[in-house]
Amino acid sequence: MAPQINSTDAPRPPNRRLRAFAFDPILSRRIETHEINEVTIKLPWEDQLELGPVDDYLAVVDYDPASQVFYAPVNLNDGHLLAQDGLPPSEANPQFHQQMVYAVARTTIRHFEWALGRRALWSAREVEDKNNPKDDEDYVERLRIYPHALREANAYYTPAKKALLFGYFPASMTAPGGNLPGGTVFTCLSHDIVAHETTHALLDGLHPRFIEPSNGDVWALHEAFADIVALFQHFTYPEALRHQLARARGDLQIRGIMTDLAYQFGQAIERYGALRSAIKKLDPEEIQHTTESHQRGAILVAAVFDAFLTIYNFRIRDLLRIATGGTGVLAPGELHPDLVERLAQEAAKTARHILHICIRALDYCPPVDVDFGDYLRALITADHDLVTYDRLNYRLAIIEAFRRRGIYPRDVRNLSEESLLWHKPNKAERKAFDSVFGNPERLRELIPDWGMTTNRKEIFNQARESRKRLQKWLVEPDSQPAVKAAGIVLEKNAPEAFYRDQKGIPTLEIHSVRPARRIGPNDQTVTELVVEMTQRRRGYYDPTIQTEADRGHKNVPDPDFIFRGGCTLLINPDGGEVRYCIYKDIRSTNRLKRMRSFLTGEEDVSLAANYFGDPRKMYFRGLTAKPGSLEKAMQAEPFALLHRSFEGKEVM
Repeated sequence: MAPQINSTDAPRPPNRRLRAFAFDPILSRRIETHEINEVTIKLPWEDQLELGPVDDYLAVVDYDPASQVFYAPVNLNDGHLLAQDGLPPSEANPQFHQQMVYAVARTTIRHFEWALGRRALWSAREVEDKNNPKDDEDYVERLRIYPHALREANAYYTPAKKALLFGYFPASMTAPGGNLPGGTVFTCLSHDIVAHETTHALLDGLHPRFIEPSNGDVWALHEAFADIVALFQHFTYPEALRHQLARARGDLQIRGIMTDLAYQFGQAIERYGALRSAIKKLDPEEIQHTTESHQRGAILVAAVFDAFLTIYNFRIRDLLRIATGGTGVLAPGELHPDLVERLAQEAAKTARHILHICIRALDYCPPVDVDFGDYLRALITADHDLVTYDRLNYRLAIIEAFRRRGIYPRDVRNLSEESLLWHKPNKAERKAFDSVFGNPERLRELIPDWGMTTNRKEIFNQARESRKRLQKWLVEPDSQPAVKAAGIVLEKNAPEAFYRDQKGIPTLEIHSVRPARRIGPNDQTVTELVVEMTQRRRGYYDPTIQTEADRGHKNVPDPDFIFRGGCTLLINPDGGEVRYCIYKDIRSTNRLKRMRSFLTGEEDVSLAANYFGDPRKMYFRGLTAKPGSLEKAMQAEPFALLHRSFEGKEVM
């Protein structure tokens, strides 16, 4: 008889499997999409998963304020649920709703961690004294998710509460699409909406200043990036991908379930189709007159998807030649299942590469005032760093796709790859940076232990101490050359408004000291230290007052807005070499004029101004003066208002 094995000696499961909707519940009611809309998601096994579910990253809290009801939390460790991969998909079961938001949110987090090579952290909580926060006062361990938080057609990430709030609402009575007229639609059951909102939270954790609307692209980039993540996660579901490729005969440029976002939500609010789509008519001039954040962001999404299509079509050329005897023209009829399978493999691989390029580029963005052109340069530089030889022309496809959509970066000579790469410090600048980062042993004091198994609370505390340590280094007299090379103004002979606020406190802020570990195509590991710092300056709508403030005059009013500059440094931690300095100059009069024009409405504004007042002005006034209720709401909850349309319909 074989020896009996104690259950405690059994190997730890590598994954937890949970059932979910791949898209929206409405697709499960159709014969042609019923089977492919219900998928099983693999998540890393969590030993400490609690009722809710609650784990190291997330806490699902199912309270419905409108009904004043707490729904019983799901127990995913229940033996019956473990045996059948969780609860079956159901629109009527609140416990499945909890399972759904957890599974999709954790999947989204996992993509970020794969691409960036480190554990994800949420943005810190605001504290009264930022220079001396109490232990754990500003640390946010878990993002809270409320599946039934709102009785309205909306869902959003709230930076103030560090939570995702999902709404539910009745479908239109007159034009409900495939929904029951007046039937309840749950946003928490839409894969795209859950992934979109989780991405907002992850992006806020990486770039806390990306919420500040200093130009027309800032919020649009937030919305576009969240859509990009949701879109390309579609391609991780092989059954759905094979289904779409078979129906479209390999052509992913035909609109379908893979290219549409929030299909049920769009129909329920009388959009007669998906809320948004990656397939968009080519109009190079659209970017010049489109201002609403979601519509403007859709142009960026279309550009990224255009690049994906170009690369996908390039990768399948050989398959089409083999399948057609060299003509490249498919014969009428259904595609052979083997061909569909191979096309699906290429599409999934391309989508994964594009998604990870888009996420990695976040480490290569300036910390403030980012625009679409900056993001293009970040995409190219991030991919060039990891894959020097672009055999499949990913970077060429991205550059061309952005050009065709009218998206151009500022201050470049042309659209060649070498011109779009971020600035590498010259010899004099490298020497200047050596005053702070040139000693590898000293530099290693900054690097937090940010491994994929390191406790996230320990990571946060180490990173906070590293930020404090670096800030002290940078205000030392010997560090002035490095500070100047980074575009930061701290010299004593500079105008006071440039380097100290009205209370005399230095305006330099270190936002991030984090490692980035990436694995290239030949399994080589690239490790860098990413440092982000910003500086603030008082901004005024009246140029005369601006001049007086910049000259250090004392009798000037409170600022109308905050103008920021700053830089992102990518540093080789072994040699102490600063490889890239990506900065926005705090002294730039052109940037200041552009921001003033944007905030005062000299540039076109969205319809938000007609209904709520201009949200851009509200946000910045709220940072410097006692805000009214609406201004305070805009400051604390930018996505709550951003996700509402101004024609009585939601834009999510």
